[in-house]
Amino acid sequence: MSKPVSICVIGSGYVGLVASVCFAEIGHQVICVDNDEAKVETLRLGGVPIFERHLPELLARHHNRGVEFTTDLAGAVERSEAVFIAVGTPQGDTGAADLSYVEAVVSEIARAIKSYKVIVEKSTVPVYTNEWIRRVLERHGVGPASFDVVSNPEFLREGSAIMDFLHPDRIVVGANSERSADVLRSIYEPLTAGSYYVQPEALAGPCNALNPARLLVTSAQSAEIIKHASNAFLALKISFINAVARVAESVDADIEDIAAGMGLDSRIGPKFLRAGLGYGGSCFPKDVAAFHWVAQQEGVNFDLLHEVKKINETQKALFVDKVRSTLWTLRGKRIAALGLSFKGETDDIRDSPAIAVIRDMLEAGASVTAYDPAAMDRARYLLPLSSKMHYATNAYEAARGADAVLILTDWKEFAELDLDRLSDEVRFPIVIDGRNLYKPKTMLEYGFTYVSVGRPASYHEQERSALTA
Repeated sequence: MSKPVSICVIGSGYVGLVASVCFAEIGHQVICVDNDEAKVETLRLGGVPIFERHLPELLARHHNRGVEFTTDLAGAVERSEAVFIAVGTPQGDTGAADLSYVEAVVSEIARAIKSYKVIVEKSTVPVYTNEWIRRVLERHGVGPASFDVVSNPEFLREGSAIMDFLHPDRIVVGANSERSADVLRSIYEPLTAGSYYVQPEALAGPCNALNPARLLVTSAQSAEIIKHASNAFLALKISFINAVARVAESVDADIEDIAAGMGLDSRIGPKFLRAGLGYGGSCFPKDVAAFHWVAQQEGVNFDLLHEVKKINETQKALFVDKVRSTLWTLRGKRIAALGLSFKGETDDIRDSPAIAVIRDMLEAGASVTAYDPAAMDRARYLLPLSSKMHYATNAYEAARGADAVLILTDWKEFAELDLDRLSDEVRFPIVIDGRNLYKPKTMLEYGFTYVSVGRPASYHEQERSALTA
């Protein structure tokens, strides 16, 4: 690396915290800023506020050395060459991203600028946000020669965010000046030149010194669209395979075989072709809605995105119908719910399909005992303990005395259950799998009635006899 860059990251959520420790990991000096004093104090003491693989070890490695935490935004900006904005951009009522947090931060940055700074959008924002940031800075009296605004979208998946940062498919830099582009090139040079990958403690992954990370420089507007378009396309793949799964079910085909056959086509690929409960989390629902709103504002008919969202919302309701049709009625039934987070390897429950399904179970009069390896503390705020809502310490405790077991999150742990033990715990051997973690033949061999997504249901002999009686 030519020389370390002093970096300020504003926001210590998933994106900001991961970016902070990863910038430190590749050799830069980082100040992470947040206005939540309690959270900053936790980070100063070495605490890890989110569940993310590799994050604890990198925080420990660089704590108070490569990265420090503060609430002093002005001081951090003054000490830094590049300022990354990684604050929340929640979805508003119209579907548009709420940029009020970004604007508030930019206003604070403006008061702290005393020398040239590169202001970097790391939050997911709509096209032309770079221009609005520029206008806000100039309205606060910052001269145009004192800053540049760059778009550097993140492509991080919760559960593998550290690896996605250090071993990226691509690094996108949207810069409208060569000076600011060079600053970003310097920041990412340890990844793009490959020097990081030869370090003894480097996290091993698909990139290496001979196959380093790729950096693409575009205009700021193009970079902003790349982020929204990428997430919208991945959401489209998920909704598409879920729509195909409905067709497969109606003709007794197997969506797993169909997805495998499609994924072998190099033009399509196998990723995001997993039928199930649909997408959730903090990115896809928000980004699909925001991109649709952007298109509407520009007079572009992009109703395909509306259909993507509609299919995704319907998928949860269809799963609840599967549960109801399997159990006949839900009132008074005891349900084991395996999974609360929107996907495995994270404790994030934002827009989680699992939470939506459990709420429907409770509203229908069922009692639910839930288990998740990481997300139960967060879930208790949305699904508080009650006479109907309970939490277990493991999957088998959740299944004890259950009329049916629902698999709602694709944790590896749930794909490796001891099926004999599970069968001993349940009242009735019924598994309704919203993530297709098992083979129907396997579940039938263990005596389960097994209902999944996009595949014919399998009934054990007692259930089959009841159905044909």
